Order: sequence, then C-alpha cells, then structure tokens
Amino acid sequence: MFRHQGKSRTLEHNLRIATVLSFVAGIVNVTGFLAFKQLTTNVTGHFALFIYDLANFEFWKGTVYFLYIFSFLFGSFSSSFLIERYRQNKQLNIFVLPTIIECLILTSIGLFGSVVETRSPDLIVCLLLFAMGLQNSFVTKLSNAVVRTTHLTGLFTDLGIDISQLFFPKTHPNRIKIKSKIKLRIYIILFFFAGGLIGGYLYSKLDLELYTLVFGAFVLLLSLFYDDMRYRLIKTKRKYNQRKTLRNTV
Repeated sequence: MFRHQGKSRTLEHNLRIATVLSFVAGIVNVTGFLAFKQLTTNVTGHFALFIYDLANFEFWKGTVYFLYIFSFLFGSFSSSFLIERYRQNKQLNIFVLPTIIECLILTSIGLFGSVVETRSPDLIVCLLLFAMGLQNSFVTKLSNAVVRTTHLTGLFTDLGIDISQLFFPKTHPNRIKIKSKIKLRIYIILFFFAGGLIGGYLYSKLDLELYTLVFGAFVLLLSLFYDDMRYRLIKTKRKYNQRKTLRNTV
C-alpha cells in the first residue's frame, strides 16, 4: 500500500492506506484537542481565528495561529520535497521517508511532550500540525489525490456528491466506480472516528495522556513492517514461479 503508484494502484491499496492513516489522524486529532484544546489535524479553524485577530488589530495574538497554519504548510512542503528529491532512486520506497518522520514526531511528543507541555504547548501543536501536513501530502501524492486522511470536511462534501450521482444513472453510468469511491470515503470516515474513540479512551480512561501518540506511531510502524513483509513475500513468490516456469520450459 506504500509502494504502488499510478495505474498499478488499486482500490484495495487505497483502502488499506486510508484506514491506517485516517485511524492515526483520528488519534492525533482527539489527543491534540484534549491536551491543548486546539485542532491538530487541519487549519480551517486556525485560519478563521487568525483573520479574527488581525481584524481586531491583535497582531501578536494572531501570530500563534499563523504559526499553526505555516506548520501544516511546511509539513506538506517537506513531504513533497523529499518525495520529489528521491523519486529517481528506484531502490528506495520514497513514501516511507515522510512516514518515518511522522512516527519520530509522534513518538517524541508522546515520550517527552509532558516536559515541554507546560512551557511550550504551542510548539507541540505546531509539531503535530507539521506531522499531519506530512501525512496529508504524501498520501495525496501516493494515491493521486484520491485519499485524504487528516480532515473530514472535503470528504463529506465528496461523499454527498458521489451519493447524489447514483440517482442519475444516465449522466453517471459508471456506477461501479462511484460505489468504489463511496466505499473509500466511508472507510476513511469510520476509521477516523474509530481512531478518535480509541485515542479518547487511551487519553482519558487509561490516563495515558500524550503517551497516546506513541500508540499512533506504533500503528504506523506496524503498517510499514506489514507492507514491507508482504512486498517481499510477493516478490519471492514471483521469482520462484519464474524459475519454476523456466525449468519447465527447459
């Protein structure tokens, strides 16, 4: 799910990566809100507050919201920059790089965030937004803008559009494609919701607080390990079948 690109990418690949990343985004969203009362997976609300502060000539107060917005933007830029920079290296799975960085950020905040939380909570919010910018950027590039996992506004809009098209088979005859898109969007919404539920439970009921983010990082690392092992098994199986076919022809 982290390797296939372009025409080789199927609905199954997108479903796999969508469920993992939306689940992690749900964990980050709830953890960030419970810990800092700030949204840490999108910047829509921060942009509104930034404009509000500027309109009231509270420029210094609005600076923090500008930093939130810039952190998400910089995360998106960094992810895309790394992918483009190392795209020519055929031996390297370029989409793993942003994922590893995201894991390091979530793990670092989970382990050491409590020390920084009382002194610089805005720094942690910026780091979480940076991580979500990374994630949203690389999954957008990987899936050719089919999958987005860090916020739901566009998803619900697209879902509404897709459902409405089912009522007009003459103008939208490719119902299989429409239903596959609906399925993908519902999966993302459900797993974002599930991540939020589990994140809230771990944070509040088990008192893990910021350590909840380590669980999110673990899910990401586990998905990377699973994807790599699955790729190696498929590759080994193909080589074995090729050798077997070659022997039979000889």
